[in-house]
Amino acid sequence: MEETITGTGTDTESAQIPKQRGEQLLDSAVRYAEERHWDVFPGTSLEADEGVERCSCGDTACPKPGAHPARPDWATQATGSAVAARRLWSKSPRSSILLPTGRTFDAIDVPESAGFLALARMERMQLTLGPVTCTPDRRMLFFVLPGAGAKVPDLVRKLGWTPASVDLITRGEGDYVAAPPTRVGGSGAVQWARRPTPANRWLPDAEELISPLAYACGREAADARARRP
Repeated sequence: MEETITGTGTDTESAQIPKQRGEQLLDSAVRYAEERHWDVFPGTSLEADEGVERCSCGDTACPKPGAHPARPDWATQATGSAVAARRLWSKSPRSSILLPTGRTFDAIDVPESAGFLALARMERMQLTLGPVTCTPDRRMLFFVLPGAGAKVPDLVRKLGWTPASVDLITRGEGDYVAAPPTRVGGSGAVQWARRPTPANRWLPDAEELISPLAYACGREAADARARRP
């Protein structure tokens, strides 16, 4: 099986993909473009302000400090060129790494506890998985083929749930995700639950993963309702 967040994978090829910590943002952005052919663009950064890290956007109440687009035309700024990525981060080395969805991949965004439950089930089922991230706000994002946004709502409804009731979100065209090792304020960094490797270069279709994901989210939603007084 591929490496999970608790694993210690030894694949020499996967070692070329950015580690969760310790690598410069510039190197990570270049490698995403060069090795995965993902479009990348620089977002906001974290800046020290009287001993406190704040978002470069200037909003002291920023909900995603250091991890959101820095300009409204970010979609046109995104590039799949490693040379262009190096140039962008050379100019702004502390910028977060953001990946536009709806191009080479979409992402299915679920609560972290449901995500790990689904991930364990998928591994038992020996499903083919793509990369998976964990975010500091306790979400997990499963990378799937583009087009998931158009089909996931109906797939979830056919399984007996509504996407909103089970807290399952699809990030597709016009959206973006933050990539490791981007830090989000003082809450921590985005990490890989399953790293990009040569083995998961070909992404699964959303339809292949939606059943265990919807089941896990539905179970969590039911448990949350049961805990209410």
